[in-house]
Amino acid sequence: MTAIRIETDSLGEVKVPSDKLWGAQTQRSLEHFSIGEDLIPREMIVAYAVLKKAAAIVNHQAQRLGDEQKNLICQVCDEILAGQHVDQFPLHVWMTGSGTQFNMNVNEVISNR
Repeated sequence: MTAIRIETDSLGEVKVPSDKLWGAQTQRSLEHFSIGEDLIPREMIVAYAVLKKAAAIVNHQAQRLGDEQKNLICQVCDEILAGQHVDQFPLHVWMTGSGTQFNMNVNEVISNR
């Protein structure tokens, strides 16, 4: 049996495998929307890493994000762009239409890394 950790969000507690970088939102999506075999296209992971890195840089330049936070976000985004952490993006294409769950998956991986 895989070790778990307990994550808490606005809906309460959820069990997440302790060896994963994702959090409660991603885990809930996996539990409720694991429909079909098609995962989020890998190109989306790269696109979001570029977007999150750019947002960190711009927010740092606007003095809304400190040096350490910007550097850490950029470091993880660079790791993702280098092909690391691919297994941390397990969501299926067939989830809710807004893309919020995938966006949260990326946020959780960045913040937990």
